[in-house]
Amino acid sequence: MSENIGKSELSGSSQKWYEGITRYQWLVLLIASLGWVFDIFEGQIFVASMREAMPSLLPEGTDEGAVAWYNNIALASFLLGGAFGGVLFGILSDRIGRTKTMIWTILMYSCFTCVTAFAETWWQMAGLRFLVAMGVGGEWAVASAMVAEVFPNRARAWSGAIFHGSSVLGTYLAIFAGAYVVGNPDFGWRWGFALGALPALLTLWIRWKLKEPDCWVEAREKAAKDPSQKTGRLGELFSAALIRNTLVGVVLAAVGLATFWGVHIYGKDFVRRAEVRDVLQLESVSLTAPAAPEGASEEAKAAVQKAYTDKKAAALKKHAPAIKSAEMLGMFLVTTGGGIGLLAFGLLCEWLGRRGAFLFYHVGGLVSAMLLFQVFPAEDSRAVYYVVLPLFGFLTLGMHAGYAIYFPELYPTRLRGTGGGFCFNVARFITVPMILLKGFLQKEGYTPDQAGTLLSWLFLIGVVVLFFAPETKGKDLPE
Repeated sequence: MSENIGKSELSGSSQKWYEGITRYQWLVLLIASLGWVFDIFEGQIFVASMREAMPSLLPEGTDEGAVAWYNNIALASFLLGGAFGGVLFGILSDRIGRTKTMIWTILMYSCFTCVTAFAETWWQMAGLRFLVAMGVGGEWAVASAMVAEVFPNRARAWSGAIFHGSSVLGTYLAIFAGAYVVGNPDFGWRWGFALGALPALLTLWIRWKLKEPDCWVEAREKAAKDPSQKTGRLGELFSAALIRNTLVGVVLAAVGLATFWGVHIYGKDFVRRAEVRDVLQLESVSLTAPAAPEGASEEAKAAVQKAYTDKKAAALKKHAPAIKSAEMLGMFLVTTGGGIGLLAFGLLCEWLGRRGAFLFYHVGGLVSAMLLFQVFPAEDSRAVYYVVLPLFGFLTLGMHAGYAIYFPELYPTRLRGTGGGFCFNVARFITVPMILLKGFLQKEGYTPDQAGTLLSWLFLIGVVVLFFAPETKGKDLPE
């Protein structure tokens, strides 16, 4: 099969990327993308509802800093679950097949998201986020490998970008659920999670329509004849031939995930923070707690703090619908820009190469974050958000499409699911300390703009690792 593809590429080099693509190839892209859409929804529904969900699972009166800490524990748990699931299901996809493994991952994240609707404590929420993420991390590893294997070389960058770019639809679904389900007093956050059961229906379509890629079938046949060609061997990722690819992939993914949860998320919350400032000003509530009189007793200081906290909580509750609308608007603007950035990666990596496209986004991410967190917080005009936030989303999220394009190109078929799953999801382990650092900074009183500025320097690590990254543009998938 690989020889036939190579010949068709040489003879049809003038073809546009989408010309000659079969109905079945489009079907694979559609189903893989839908799995990834719902995958992202299951992750982002927590982001869209955590300000309602977590306080309801904690003792009444828990302060904002403590709520943020528990939310970050849940986010860290999600990252750990994704890491375990991505590696486990990536290996499994190389051993038992792409379609079978995809079914298991979708069932896993659908069922446990639905079960989250019944959580009663913060630790139940965190534990269930771990289990949801196992399916989420595994689905990406399987689907990205399958798309790369089914499409010809000339269409690989575009199909990979479309696959990963479809993630914005999952965020849109979470935004819609946040605005009209979570924020609706007739429903609430539990119904938002209950919606997570619906993607399980997708598994019926997968079972009916999809078959294993021919190259995977060939790899299994080779493995049966030659033990050295065994599929899904995790240790082989660190062989002399592959260790550089593995380290480059892990670091690139770690930078992307760390800046997503530590920088990109703060951008999504930008409009909400502005709305909160306006609400507090309208209700004559200061942004920070007033100092107690000098020499006041501890009881008096506590009373001053409690009076301020109660007044602030009342003001925010009074304007809760407007604040929720502002939060969802910010998510929408950043997500829209991010979606365009994901799709643009396919075009840019055809122009600049894989390394050049990653470099563009890492440098652009740093610059846009610095502008957003250092220049625009004092901007009074809301109109500027409609320009700045989509641009910020474009530059801080677009690189993620590169993982679906680049990682499958780094490994042979018998290790493609294992390698891609390992790179993308082990990076979550590395990201966990950053998530906890983010929570610690919030707890210690750092503003989101200060924390976002500090964490945006992580983009420079991505720039450095590109010096060691192999260029894969125009090359056949390794067999």
